Amino acid sequence: MQTESFEQAKKLLISLIETFSISRQESATAELLCNFFKKRGIEAQRIENNVVVRSKNFDESKPTILLNSHHDTVKPSDGWLSDPFNAISDGGKIIGLGSNDAGASLVSLIFTFLHFNELESPFNLILVASAEEEVSGKNGLECVIPTLPEISFGIVGEPTGMRMAIAEKGLMVLDCKAMGKSGHAAHSNGINAIYKAIEDINWFRTYQFPKTSEYLGSVKMSVTVINAGTQHNVIPGECTFVVDVRSNEMYTNQELFDIINQSVQCEIQARSFRLNSSSIPTNHPLVQSGLTLGLEMFGSPTLSDQVFMTTFPSMKIGPGDTLRSHTANEYIFEAELQQGMEMYIKLLENLKL
Repeated sequence: MQTESFEQAKKLLISLIETFSISRQESATAELLCNFFKKRGIEAQRIENNVVVRSKNFDESKPTILLNSHHDTVKPSDGWLSDPFNAISDGGKIIGLGSNDAGASLVSLIFTFLHFNELESPFNLILVASAEEEVSGKNGLECVIPTLPEISFGIVGEPTGMRMAIAEKGLMVLDCKAMGKSGHAAHSNGINAIYKAIEDINWFRTYQFPKTSEYLGSVKMSVTVINAGTQHNVIPGECTFVVDVRSNEMYTNQELFDIINQSVQCEIQARSFRLNSSSIPTNHPLVQSGLTLGLEMFGSPTLSDQVFMTTFPSMKIGPGDTLRSHTANEYIFEAELQQGMEMYIKLLENLKL
């Protein structure tokens, strides 16, 4: 990686950190990225706050690879020792909101795109810097995918330590309601909804779905919120609770919902079926390219824009550490940024399509 390219990448990362980009409020970083490409003579398409660029010599007869990462961030958490919107570059470390999740991945993919944009390659590249990833928003990558030509496969930039996430867990949130009959606590004329809810909660706690994944393990269900009762002497007639369901690639969210609905007494409603698990075969050329480079495979428990790549295979990989994401004093090492740029290029150079 040329020193000049790395310094330009570092400069872009710092600019992104220092530009407000909380999810659903990331128009300024979208504008920044459009101007970045415009200065380099590259036409950028803006769809909502998503920025899309395509290979200069786009050829429909060639396979098309999607490069994707996001430019939105979460709100800063408590505990920052510095201004999260003021990038600090010190001792080989860049500190700032979004530096790790997913600024370094996005910048690395941008410079990977720039590298191949000047070459004659056996594939096309489309780069999408997406918005609303942190909230799985409908105005993020989900609204861009239908506008794209046929995609052969995708690379999703997220902090994985440059390990290949060949599978990613999905998410389904359930709103549950157990119904009883209210009554006076001193008498026996009520049906306690809390007790009815406990029976179902115990099912959620103990049930194991039979299909497990080599890389993602089993489906995980967690009761995370519960509400019931108004005062000490009234038996509650209603108890509501929320269940967080993390799916593996062996089930769709609809399939899980159907099994759950047949197994519990309470009323359940899924907030969405959109966020399904995803995976890529280990014999896919992209995975095989990574293996020749000595990259490790794993299953990722965290959600990304990969959930919207339902019509083509994709792999999640990027510089940084997922454990730094959404934490105070978030940072990326400059060496990680450089490694990301170099490894993305090698992944594509080694492809045997």
